[in-house]
Amino acid sequence: MATSALQGAPMPTTDDRTTSDGDLRLVGITKRFGRFTAVDDLDLTVPQGSFFALLGPSGCGKTTTLRMVAGLEQPTQGQVLLGDRDVTGTKPYQRPVNTVFQSYALFPHLDVFENVAFGLRRRRKKEVKADVDAVLELVQLEHLAKSKPGLLSGGQQQRVALARAIVNRPSVLLLDEPLGALDLKLRRQMQVELKRIQTEVGLTFVHVTHDQEEAMTMADTIAVMNGGRIEQMGSPTELYERPCTTFAANFLGQSNLIQATVTGTAGDDLLIDVHGQRVTLPRQRSTVTDGRLWLGVRPEKLRVAGPDDAGNRLTGIVTDASFIGVATYYLVRMPWGQELTVVQQNDGTPPLPPGEPLTVTWLPDHGFGLDATQDEHAGAEAIDPDAPAPAGAAR
Repeated sequence: MATSALQGAPMPTTDDRTTSDGDLRLVGITKRFGRFTAVDDLDLTVPQGSFFALLGPSGCGKTTTLRMVAGLEQPTQGQVLLGDRDVTGTKPYQRPVNTVFQSYALFPHLDVFENVAFGLRRRRKKEVKADVDAVLELVQLEHLAKSKPGLLSGGQQQRVALARAIVNRPSVLLLDEPLGALDLKLRRQMQVELKRIQTEVGLTFVHVTHDQEEAMTMADTIAVMNGGRIEQMGSPTELYERPCTTFAANFLGQSNLIQATVTGTAGDDLLIDVHGQRVTLPRQRSTVTDGRLWLGVRPEKLRVAGPDDAGNRLTGIVTDASFIGVATYYLVRMPWGQELTVVQQNDGTPPLPPGEPLTVTWLPDHGFGLDATQDEHAGAEAIDPDAPAPAGAAR
């Protein structure tokens, strides 16, 4: 199989290039451009063989971080380490790192085979056919080996660019917004393909994106960046279900953030007052255990309450109802004036019209508590309006 051929092949080496195995580590990395600090004292470890995503809005420092790993930017201070090797001061071509950019940069006069073989031939490797055939099989393009790039679709061109990088067997493959030029349907197909390829080859992938769905679909671990720092890091599930800051809560999907106050405890739960209504929240799901806080609930975790439903309950008035087939999106105005977004899955019940009272309920384990001094809207303004939200989330 292609994967075994690739996994068994040693990384090409030259006098200036040596194999580096192990984790990618950034130690105290800072990058300043004049008075502007793009990356601020960043410590980060990317485990070998993982699919890691740097996620954040434009200007958050994610691309600058990637360029420092690639050697295209020199850090103002700090170290870049690959395994035990310090590569901070080495040239890009001396690092066992390859980058796939949004622009494919294929050679139009070369066929697919020769585009992929280019790097191997440049290092004067005599036998390239087995390696190129193996990687073309991996990206499912072996039948197009003799085609010119101009005859390929955008997704096929992206896979050629990926194959050209993988065939060199880098220790780390950097992906800089690689799917940004593709349409939505093709982008989603390529997300699945990229994850499959990474799993089969076992290389370390570091993926930079502003697209939440892209990061959550592919990455084992996501680092949410904001203002040159990591806001929160963890698995897609951890970040979405238990955000630690309002920025993380708003940037990955949408959150209803409600002003509330902790009034006491009951066992492992916090007792919380929401504008005169009592609700509960598990202590371990809150960064705040007394005083004021933001009580967060994702729109899809709210349900139109039935008479026997257990859990926390709040009642308001429907101000908008949008039926989209799989679900109804409600806006529900609470007595204190705030509108909550509710995503009610289609269970055959006709949507309630505006003006009708609606009681929503949610399980205490589906809420989270955040520091009330943080900006309620942090992260929400940073979302690209053209980027798709995670499945089940509302904008």
